[in-house]
Amino acid sequence: TPGSSPRNLLDMDTFSKSDPVVVLFVQVSGSSEWKEFGRTEVIDNTLNPDFVRKFVLDYYFEEKQNLRFDVALLGAQDFLGQAFVALGEVIGSQRGRLERPLTGVPGKRCGTILLLAEELSNCRDIVTMQLCANKLDKKDFFGKSDPFLVFYRSNEDGTFTICHKTEVVKNTLNPVWQPFTIPVRALCNGDYDRTVKIDVYDWDRDGSHDFIGEFATSYRELSRAQSQFTVYEVLNPRKKCKKKKYVNSGTVTLLSFSVESEFTFVDYIRGGTQLNFTVAIDFTASNGLPSQPTSLHYASPYQLSAYALALKAVGEIIQDYDSDKLFPAYGFGAKVPPDGKISHQFPLNNNVENPSCAGIEGVLESYLQSLRTVQLYGPTNFAPVINQVAGTAAQVTDGSQYHVLLIITDGVISDMLQTKEAIVTASSLPMSIIIVGVGPAEFEAMEELDGDEVRLSSRGRYAERDIVQFVPFRDYVDDSGNQVLSMARLAKDVLAEIPEQLLSYMKTHDIKPRQADPE
Repeated sequence: TPGSSPRNLLDMDTFSKSDPVVVLFVQVSGSSEWKEFGRTEVIDNTLNPDFVRKFVLDYYFEEKQNLRFDVALLGAQDFLGQAFVALGEVIGSQRGRLERPLTGVPGKRCGTILLLAEELSNCRDIVTMQLCANKLDKKDFFGKSDPFLVFYRSNEDGTFTICHKTEVVKNTLNPVWQPFTIPVRALCNGDYDRTVKIDVYDWDRDGSHDFIGEFATSYRELSRAQSQFTVYEVLNPRKKCKKKKYVNSGTVTLLSFSVESEFTFVDYIRGGTQLNFTVAIDFTASNGLPSQPTSLHYASPYQLSAYALALKAVGEIIQDYDSDKLFPAYGFGAKVPPDGKISHQFPLNNNVENPSCAGIEGVLESYLQSLRTVQLYGPTNFAPVINQVAGTAAQVTDGSQYHVLLIITDGVISDMLQTKEAIVTASSLPMSIIIVGVGPAEFEAMEELDGDEVRLSSRGRYAERDIVQFVPFRDYVDDSGNQVLSMARLAKDVLAEIPEQLLSYMKTHDIKPRQADPE
């Protein structure tokens, strides 16, 4: 939800200060068209307005969401300046605060605009509770009852929706159920006072379970059990009507109740987690001579190569979350000057001490430079560069750094066993691997590394989590020739899993987001 506060605006009002308004425009994905999204209230007579009205936007890590803020005077429609920014830049900046100069009025300094982004908390808590029962009604002819509980949340219209069933505890009138976990949203839709209804049943093999009784509570009431046991009477309305001496059909006791927050990707980014982006490019001979138009590395004056396009599409989104904008970039599978040795991790900028390039443009420049100086060769080995990034990732595992390695390749892996071993080892580290396959080759091996269907293993060891995302570049080259749109789709698909992969690392290692420093 970006809020906005322009500072030191141009004074356009001869008699008083200015009366500014901010208009937000959102760029339509894959086109140059801007659509008005909304506008703030007008604040009278100030050059330093703090606007109250917020803009509520859906945020997608994997998309470049371009925003334009126009500052103008209402009525007179005097233009005071504008600022262009990607939503990811605001979220990726320190504490979600970004200050930008306003531009657009020739020869004038227009002041600045301060943007603040915060995530709307949609009730992310998760509850763990345990219940037991005492002296439930006996329902089975031969044995005791086989009780289980069914939880229902109430809807706005007074109906009930089932949200949880416990397991069945066999042959007892005093069952103790296993603790279970449920999102607060599922239990009460985030409304703490909404009724939660609980039915107690006796399980029957044929599915005609016998109703023992029911009781009602609410999230707020359940949460009091953090400090004391809560006992509920189980009542059967039909028995209550029929029998004068009816007391209840037993009791259910809430033994424990605890709440945990589910953290989001934005919580970690706001807490200062940096995404470190590393690129590895395939320089094997199967790509074809870079000077030939048939080569996958061929860049014409009018068109970037598939390698450069993929690198730009993914890099331009990730760079918003990396404060220093310095990206290590390597090549593999080439003979490297001066002595023509085969290397599987040579720095594209030719600087072994510091392989980092300044910005995505710097990576592209070094890539094109390397094409002119190295000899394309082989084989296609992934493991060295994966191990290189894993070594860096292993140095800081407290959650403040997360590494994303982009490998762009044309082909079949020569060191599959070593690569699997490297990925399984890397799966316990703060890193993810994106593989983009260019060219017409079959990429079955990549699908295995992707691990979406079957968890990757090496020599009997399984990957701690899925950290690889693979896409073939050819799936994104559309006939219409709208490259901007097809590259946006490519980036979207390869980056979509990164937030979940980062969260799975943090969760597995019990790392909570750092609290942003108070203002």
